[in-house]
Amino acid sequence: MHFDILTLFPGMFSGPFEESILKRAREAGLVHISIHNIRDYSSGRHRVTDDTPYGGGGGMIMKPEPIFAAAEAVLGEDLGRVPVLLLTPQGQLFDQRLARELSRKRRLLLICGRYEGVDERVHRSLATHEVSIGDYVLSGGELPAMVVVETVARLIPGVLGDPGATFEDSHAEGLLEYPHYTRPPVFREQAVPQVLLSGNHAEITRWRRQQALRRTLRRRPDLLQRASLSEEDRRLLREIEELSYGEIASVLQIPVGTVRSRLHNARIELGTCLAALAKGMRDGS
Repeated sequence: MHFDILTLFPGMFSGPFEESILKRAREAGLVHISIHNIRDYSSGRHRVTDDTPYGGGGGMIMKPEPIFAAAEAVLGEDLGRVPVLLLTPQGQLFDQRLARELSRKRRLLLICGRYEGVDERVHRSLATHEVSIGDYVLSGGELPAMVVVETVARLIPGVLGDPGATFEDSHAEGLLEYPHYTRPPVFREQAVPQVLLSGNHAEITRWRRQQALRRTLRRRPDLLQRASLSEEDRRLLREIEELSYGEIASVLQIPVGTVRSRLHNARIELGTCLAALAKGMRDGS
C-alpha cells in the first residue's frame, strides 16, 4: 500500500511514522508513505497557497491550483484510478468499515486542509472521499491523515504480527472490545475475573463476547443497531436486559436510581410511540 500525503506542513509527519508498527511495516516494504509539500506546486515567487474568500468572511481559503497541480504531479497516470481523500470536518465519519474498504486499495492520496477551508472546486472535482475523524474542529487535516494511515495500515496483511488481532479490535465486528487483564491476578483488591483463569476456552470466549456486548450497550448503544448479531448474541443481550435494577447498575457501573430513571423514561417514550402508532392505524394513516 502506498500513501501519498499532500500538506502545507510536512514536518508534522516526521515522528509518527518512524515508530512502532508503521516503522516496521515500512521497513518490511508493506507500507510506503510519501509526504508532499503543497507549496512546492504553487506558482509565483512567494509560493502563495491561500487567498481571501469571495463574498467576504473571516479566514483564508486554500487555493485550488497548487492542490490540483500537486495531485496531478504525484499521481500521474494514477489520477482518477486511486481514491483521493480530503480530510475535512464536513466529510463522512471515518470508521472501521471505511478503513477496511480503503485497505483493499493499492494506493491512496490524502489532502490535508488548512485555514478556513479548501476551495470548493477541490471538493467537487478532485476528492473522491471527504473524510472527518469526528464532530470537532482541528487546525488542519494532518492529524486526521495520521489517524487514517495508521488505521488502514493495520488492516494490511502482514503489518501486524498476529493475523487475528484486527478481528478482535474494538469496532472490528461493530462492537467495542471486551476488557483485558494481565498479571498480577489481584491488584489493589481488584481480582481478574475467575473465568479468565479457568482454562476453559469456550467459557472464556462466551464471557468475552458477553462483555463486548455489555460494554457496547453501555457506552455506544448506537453501534448495536448496525452490528451483525448472531442468535447467541441476541440471547446474551436478552440476559443482560433481564437483569435486576441492582445487577444492571453493577454491570453498567452507574447508580441504581439512574437505572430506574432511565428505564422509566424509556417505558414512557415507548408507550407514547405505541399510542401514536395505534392512533394512526385507527385513522387509516
